[in-house]
Amino acid sequence: MNTPACCHSVEREEPQATLCQQRKLPNTGNTRDFITSQQPTTEGGKDKMQVKATNNFSYAGNGNNCSSDNKISQVIFPLLYTLLFLVGLTMNGLATWIFFKISSKSNFIIFLKNTVISDLLMILTFPFKILSDAKLVPWVLRGFVCQVTQVIFYFTMYISIMFLGLITIDRYQKATSPFRTSTTKSLFGAKILSTAIWISMFTLSLPNMILTNKEKTSMNVKKCALLKSDFGLVWHEIVNYICQFIFWVNLAVIVVCYMLISKELYKSYKRTRCTGKASKKNVNLKVFIIIAVFFICFVPFHFTRIPYTLSQTRDVFECSAQNTLFYLKETTLWLTSLNACLDPFIYFFLCKSFRKSLLDTLRKHTESPELRAQMAVQNEADDTDETPL
Repeated sequence: MNTPACCHSVEREEPQATLCQQRKLPNTGNTRDFITSQQPTTEGGKDKMQVKATNNFSYAGNGNNCSSDNKISQVIFPLLYTLLFLVGLTMNGLATWIFFKISSKSNFIIFLKNTVISDLLMILTFPFKILSDAKLVPWVLRGFVCQVTQVIFYFTMYISIMFLGLITIDRYQKATSPFRTSTTKSLFGAKILSTAIWISMFTLSLPNMILTNKEKTSMNVKKCALLKSDFGLVWHEIVNYICQFIFWVNLAVIVVCYMLISKELYKSYKRTRCTGKASKKNVNLKVFIIIAVFFICFVPFHFTRIPYTLSQTRDVFECSAQNTLFYLKETTLWLTSLNACLDPFIYFFLCKSFRKSLLDTLRKHTESPELRAQMAVQNEADDTDETPL
């Protein structure tokens, strides 16, 4: 069974426009698609139809007779992605500018800088998806989306997931050793680890671009999988399993780390509940923003894609259920994109250097007493480089 690869999504095609024909194979329990493309050829002065077939990918047998509401996929989702693009580009553009002014003096800041770069790359893919989904441009752009920008989208998604896992581990270390400082050796190790993540994900993703090499037509661009070579489909599935593994490992790491962080917070609360320092602990609870962002953005998509993939590869769902799963998948995919707009809140609430630099920049453009008072409160509340537990 082939599933949507993490670095290249399998999009559902428009049922009315497809040339795919579902046929049951005799003496087997499998339903396979025989994708037929008809090309007129001339032989001996007579026109003949040359039929080519391939059965590399399987799809639900009742999918061709199941139509969906085009207003949702061509209007609502493009509008939602447009909103994310405008907000995300502004926030991450500002965050990138601020981080350029901050030295990489801790592992935490190094991981945050890599996260903002990943988010910015993801945001730059949104205009192509918006124009393609809204059908505002020729079908040729859809081929580019399948081959390039969609791959980059998933490439950056899983990079963000891995860096959120590393940031969580760093926060756990901060909880257990609040006065630990980064050494030159640890900083070098963090940079090497970050580079290895980018190189490994690029190595996994590049073949998805190269192997999406079939001749593009107005018909086959409707489903990205139809543009892949035979080995491209195999690689597509392999990468999917790897990316699923990446998600579940990081989910386990984040859950375990936050259970241990909660334990440390409770111990600290018991020690300080009679000393009048409750307000300080309220500030430190901001560390839970990481797990909140992870669960909001990534968990729904990875749970939804399981039944969605089943609906695309087995004839087990009615039309209404298929449409529901399709919109659930698209909605949760939008939530993964929302991560690019939520990560800046992690930078602001957990990184003192980022917050101080941002507020200093804003203060230069406004001399309001309220802003100066806010900066004074923030500087008084923070006694280390990153918000401690």
